[in-house]
Amino acid sequence: MREEMSNIAMFHAQTAPNPFRGGAPDQLITKATPTALASADYANATVRGWRRENGRVGVRNHVVILPLDDLSNAACEAVAAHVKGTMALPHAYGRLQFGEDLEIHFRTLIGIGSNPNVAAVVVIGIEDQWTNRVVEGIAKTGKPVVGFGIELNGDIATVAKASYEAKRFVQWANELPQEDCPLSDLWISTKCGESDTTTGLSSCPTVGNMYDKLIPHGIYGVFGETSEITGAEHLCKERAATPEVAEKWFKMWKSYQDDVIEAHKTDDLSDSQPTKGNIAGGLTTIEEKALGNLEKIGRECRYIDALEPAEAPAKGPGLYYMDTSSAAAECVTLMAAAGYVIHTFPTGQGNVIGNPIVPVIKISGNPRTIRTMGEHIDVDVSGVLRREMTIPEAGDALIDMIVRTANGRLTAAESLGHREFVMTKLYRSA
Repeated sequence: MREEMSNIAMFHAQTAPNPFRGGAPDQLITKATPTALASADYANATVRGWRRENGRVGVRNHVVILPLDDLSNAACEAVAAHVKGTMALPHAYGRLQFGEDLEIHFRTLIGIGSNPNVAAVVVIGIEDQWTNRVVEGIAKTGKPVVGFGIELNGDIATVAKASYEAKRFVQWANELPQEDCPLSDLWISTKCGESDTTTGLSSCPTVGNMYDKLIPHGIYGVFGETSEITGAEHLCKERAATPEVAEKWFKMWKSYQDDVIEAHKTDDLSDSQPTKGNIAGGLTTIEEKALGNLEKIGRECRYIDALEPAEAPAKGPGLYYMDTSSAAAECVTLMAAAGYVIHTFPTGQGNVIGNPIVPVIKISGNPRTIRTMGEHIDVDVSGVLRREMTIPEAGDALIDMIVRTANGRLTAAESLGHREFVMTKLYRSA
């Protein structure tokens, strides 16, 4: 193992010089090293962003063509193909949903359109009533949004009319000025994936250290993955800010255990948690995975509310919990729908996850992953395992990467075209 670590360190020295020194264009990974921002006053740090109509700050400036339902995907993709600078978000659901399932569907679509990383939205649906509901929800932010119903206009005419509006929105959005915004205006989410032994020892604590440093200065944070808290639920409950929040969270967790796991399992949670990849990476029980998962919330932070899927936080700055799946694309989509503008993604064995509207920053402390999947890693914290850096130093490097990403640096997932967008569905359609 010592020889392997030495070889990996040599690999880094040859192929991934430190971008903090301003190196060559072929650099793939940011080595976690102390930076100027590490000693900065976070309260006074700024990023370049777009101040939206409702006062929120976005770090991207997308014009989105948003399908209400699966039947509208083709029209949205046709518009995006016609108008450069727009992005369609095709998905699989929307028809014959009801109850809480339908509410999550609307909350997600309205939330995605309302996200500060989105400048303007064209909504297309098969019919008018539900399309208008999404348009009206997004319009509450004050941003430009327009909707079209295919049944009312016809398929070809819808594409033509929507393309005209999309072109107008893109030209308007491209002239929007950026401004210096406080770092505290950022909403930063987290979820880990493809975890292994290294995740709970390096990349997850790196995110936790970032939260410990930035949340006291006013950012919003969120974590989730309800099934992955199993085995450490008592510890998660203790991290609530008040007994009322603790009880609210515990009811969420218990409801998932009773209504989903117990009602539908064929054996037990180990059917899928931990995953086969987790086990191969050294995590043999859900308890081990849960303990690593909680490292993402640091040592000092306490969550101030427990949110429903895609629910926007309403209690001011601080850390929140969200009731989400542990599936990467679903979880990141829900957090984006809640308004978070940058996602931090600790990974052990490597993950390709991205999101259409939110930049996903990947952090890994596994030297083998840095070697084999380095093109997907933004922050290399493998030095933690080699005792070449501390967790606080790794946290500083992540904060530096957050600032650089907010200022326009494309993440690995963005540059490689990963735009996974997956809606959460609770049960079968009617």
